[in-house]
Amino acid sequence: MISSGSEFRRGWRVLAASSLGVAFGASPIPYNSLGPFTLPIAAEFGWGRGDVQLAILWYTIAVVCVVPIVGALADRYGVRRLALLTLAAFGLGFAALALAPGVLVLFYALWFMVGFVGGGSTPVTWTRAVNGWFVTNRGLALAITLLGTGITAAFLPTLTIWLIEHFGWRRAFIGISLLPLAIALPIAIAWFRNAPDPSAATAQSGSGAARAPAHAHEPGVTLREALRNYRFWVLIVSILLVATGIGGTITNMVPLLQDRGFTAIEAGQTAGAIGISIIFGRVLAGFLMDRFWAPGVVFPMLVLPGIACLILMNHALAHGAALFAAVLVGFASGAETDLVAYLSARYFGLKHYGRIYGVQYAVFGFASGIAPALFGSVYDRTGSYDAILIAAAIAFGLGALLLLTMGRYPAFAPAAAPT
Repeated sequence: MISSGSEFRRGWRVLAASSLGVAFGASPIPYNSLGPFTLPIAAEFGWGRGDVQLAILWYTIAVVCVVPIVGALADRYGVRRLALLTLAAFGLGFAALALAPGVLVLFYALWFMVGFVGGGSTPVTWTRAVNGWFVTNRGLALAITLLGTGITAAFLPTLTIWLIEHFGWRRAFIGISLLPLAIALPIAIAWFRNAPDPSAATAQSGSGAARAPAHAHEPGVTLREALRNYRFWVLIVSILLVATGIGGTITNMVPLLQDRGFTAIEAGQTAGAIGISIIFGRVLAGFLMDRFWAPGVVFPMLVLPGIACLILMNHALAHGAALFAAVLVGFASGAETDLVAYLSARYFGLKHYGRIYGVQYAVFGFASGIAPALFGSVYDRTGSYDAILIAAAIAFGLGALLLLTMGRYPAFAPAAAPT
């Protein structure tokens, strides 16, 4: 058995590359930049906030369609090539949004294209490798990997606003595209590798690590077996409820705070606190999930954004209260994203992890995609976010409660090696 320290010594490069891949991939960049883009694009084209935010739904539909396929391919062939190709495609596609016309259908088509070509750069690919490299410290390793979303959420709203104010919203898209193309991609090429074969006598980070893993050796259930397990559907419903609340709150935080009298920069800086708290929530959740029952660990964390929603309903919102609400939302977001990857591995094993987590992540993506337009549409119809904030608070509570029905982790017998 590989010791705790040995896991990090042999896998730290993969871990670093995965964290950057997550940070500058298809998951956090669109969701954390759309809020700052909403008002300038709406103003230029005469659209409503809901119209602009609906673009993320079409983006998410594409990702939802692609992610299960990517997960299956990763299970069969390994994740390195998929991760590198789709990360590059995502960066180029995001830059192409600078060409967005004033026609809604074409605007949505561009976002769909970005999700379709870049959907493989979501955490499904990066966590597939990390789950194979780390066992004893899997929760902490996943937390470090998914820290990338917190890092991005911490600085991207402010960076986006700065780019828009100095160069316009079109060039801002190009500037943001350099994050995946000029930073994450070169490091991933150098350091990201498939997980070593778990049946090998020794686990080395050399040539064996570069080959596609022998997934037939890994314990766990198939996707079909998982679909017959009630835990799979409990996790699906919980993800749907919690991700809808978090996705809508995060993407609408900047325009909501501007409605409360904050300047664009103040709103962006406050929204950036979400990213800082995502980092702390993720590390804490990962550390505790390695030691205690994961649903019990994250239950109180997932209740926190419900409190944040009630705080944000105050139309005379003070800076301190807004900052506190942002921290609560980010803390829960960090725990929830970690939880999906962790529970997929613990309750269903690694044999079909890519397929199973791919389906779970597709639901997560769908909820995160429909939420911004849902929040924006409620605002367009009522002139306020209050009604949707109440609904989100209820969703957080129900989603957290459902996880407590998951029960003990199952024990999987090792799969027989092929002859």
